[in-house]
Amino acid sequence: MKFIQQIEPFITEDDIKAINEYLRSGGWLTEFKKTAEFGQMIADFLGVKQAVVVTSGTVALYLSLLALGIGPNDSVIVPNYTMIAGPNSVKWTGADVILSDVEKDTLCLDLSKVELKKSTKAMMYVSINGRSGNMDEVTKFCKDNNLFLLEDACQAFGSKWNNKFLGTFGDVAVFSFTPHKIITTGQGGAVVTNNHAIYQKVKKLKDFHRTAPATDWHDGIGFNFKFTDLQAVIGIEQMKIIDFRVKKKKGIYRKYRELLDGVTGVEMLPVDIDQTPPWFVDIILPSQEKRDRMIACLKENNIGSRPFYPPINHQPIYSDYPKGNFPISEGIVNRGLWLPSSIGLKDEVIEYVCQKVRNFLKDR
Repeated sequence: MKFIQQIEPFITEDDIKAINEYLRSGGWLTEFKKTAEFGQMIADFLGVKQAVVVTSGTVALYLSLLALGIGPNDSVIVPNYTMIAGPNSVKWTGADVILSDVEKDTLCLDLSKVELKKSTKAMMYVSINGRSGNMDEVTKFCKDNNLFLLEDACQAFGSKWNNKFLGTFGDVAVFSFTPHKIITTGQGGAVVTNNHAIYQKVKKLKDFHRTAPATDWHDGIGFNFKFTDLQAVIGIEQMKIIDFRVKKKKGIYRKYRELLDGVTGVEMLPVDIDQTPPWFVDIILPSQEKRDRMIACLKENNIGSRPFYPPINHQPIYSDYPKGNFPISEGIVNRGLWLPSSIGLKDEVIEYVCQKVRNFLKDR
């Protein structure tokens, strides 16, 4: 059997046709009308007022923090289990990171474990793998403590809580369009908000802080974090079939859950599949050692997999945060594994993967 990638982008013939048509149209490739159209489609889909498309989800986080006024002498709450872009983006602003543990069932921030400082100005709430906790409680916590709520929804495009899209609860939210995501433009991200001041600030920051488009007057220090119309053309085509892409992700997770249900040694976190199209199919094994041996076994059978992110405080560059203070993020995540999760995955491939998982656990 051909090697099964843990993830690969799902590109259709319509995507390819649209790129060809755009290239033949004389478009300049750089950011222009197609980028604006892509951003508007994102805003319309989510039901928010504004969306700004940028070069990556990481950049989206950084610009959002700057637009919120985060800087030196401030601090931001970040989960100890997340992709490292989250705490890094806080560090770039000059602010301090306050790591906090996560919930066992969602792997999202545990509000009861959050420690506030006088300097704390914002919370970065990460909807990990499309899941979230109770977003009413999250928004209330931030309001009660006078915190900005920045939703890192990079893994949650199309996911909902209580029938409302994740990424629409906070002051500002970000999404990512890397090849792993439901919508992919290779690289890319978006900042979404209902706050016009935040929208205008992000627009300026991404384009050298120009006073107006196509001018060379600048009233602040900005960056060149502009998108490209070439990428936007692909994003537009994928947004046209976003309902299909979300449905496929849900179907893949349902199939895995059906085939792995009741298998001793495999834990799948609770997921409301009606509202959540998981980014990756995630399972938890009894131990890190067994997780690592399963990765090797799957590879021998031409199956790609990937361990969960390590806890942030175990990363060498964040070693000043003590180990042992975060029992969930330092425990469960070291046993976590992502199985093949591509949108184009066929049922027979999922069946083959699950058979190998079952065989591995049975043999041991």
